[in-house]
Amino acid sequence: MAKHTIDSITERRRTRLEAVLRRRQPGLTVVLENIWDPHNVSAILRSADAVGVMTVYLLYTVETTPNLNRHGKQSSASAKKWLDFRVFHDVDACFADLRRHGFCVYASHLTEHSIGLHDIDFTENTAIVLGNEHRGVSPETCERADGVYCIPMMGMVESLNVSVAAAVSLYEALRQRSTAGLYSTPQLGEDGVAEHLHKWARK
Repeated sequence: MAKHTIDSITERRRTRLEAVLRRRQPGLTVVLENIWDPHNVSAILRSADAVGVMTVYLLYTVETTPNLNRHGKQSSASAKKWLDFRVFHDVDACFADLRRHGFCVYASHLTEHSIGLHDIDFTENTAIVLGNEHRGVSPETCERADGVYCIPMMGMVESLNVSVAAAVSLYEALRQRSTAGLYSTPQLGEDGVAEHLHKWARK
């Protein structure tokens, strides 16, 4: 079957794609460090797409890198189609790439030095790191991050499921960025929107 082109898609679909691209946030990303459960991976991808993330970083130094064509196929199929991925097997290489793209990196980790989620300025280029279901974010990654943060917890349990933590964190980013008007002005620029529109029309 021939690939779609920008001229072959319906006007309704073109309008939808363009509207989504105008809300994409290249200055917001999430790093999945050794997250192995396919349902967690899937749920995080859905939240990332929902708030306008462009690129997801997959950092796998222990667990096997997830096969995105198999993991969480039913629930993430529509989300992963619209996300870009960068895969790393080395913390330093991953962080070098994040820094090169101007990201300030915050790791989700509870320590006595953790700042609150709401103290992060998500209007800046921000990457949040979420860690393995059992081990959390690795000490190596925490040391290299610009800061560690925690989500306020008022009950007896001390942590949320990683996919829930991702959603809570990303929607705080959405709240701040929306208030600052970052969803009102295309962060990709008009040329970027046009370029990605041609790419997305072929999906």
